[in-house]
Amino acid sequence: MNLDHAVAQRRTLIVEGCDGVRREELLTGLADRHGYTVTRASADLPHVDPVRPYREILQHSGVLAVDAGLVGELVYGPLRRGHSRVSWIQAYDFAEAVAERDGAFVHVTAPVTVLEDRLAARGASAADLAEIGAAVTGYDHAFSTLAQHAPVLTVDDEPLTGPGPDPRPGEADPAPPVASYARRLPRVRSPVPCRAPHL
Repeated sequence: MNLDHAVAQRRTLIVEGCDGVRREELLTGLADRHGYTVTRASADLPHVDPVRPYREILQHSGVLAVDAGLVGELVYGPLRRGHSRVSWIQAYDFAEAVAERDGAFVHVTAPVTVLEDRLAARGASAADLAEIGAAVTGYDHAFSTLAQHAPVLTVDDEPLTGPGPDPRPGEADPAPPVASYARRLPRVRSPVPCRAPHL
């Protein structure tokens, strides 16, 4: 299965990935080959209702590919500030809204070493480089959890097998392979167990 086939029936794609992954080519391909309108979500989340800008994006008509950061907030918020501005319940509700709009999340990935090299080339700090492994693990956990509420397609932006054959004249470049976490599971409100308060 490739991304072209996977997205054929999707009206909404929420595209996210760890710092250092290449999303721009994927988004450009979605616009050029499939007619998606590409929208970039603001990084400034409202304090009272941080998911509101994402819900508003879903109100637009047509097929949408959103360059998003909501899952990134679930991952990098705890890593960098000790907490996320987006709760898991808010993320679950948004994921269900994506699914209702015939949508899916697209998790763009690359090997940790590739991400480290890219970020080092951009002049990333030692602290940023040290958190890459934890961020990759955090994205994997977040997307596997959100897959209980909406389909998740995982796309490797740097296939480990190397480039494929050149397309024949008149053919588009092949889309990257994808995996899917589209299996529906019973609704779970939080991946973190609740503890009784100390009295």
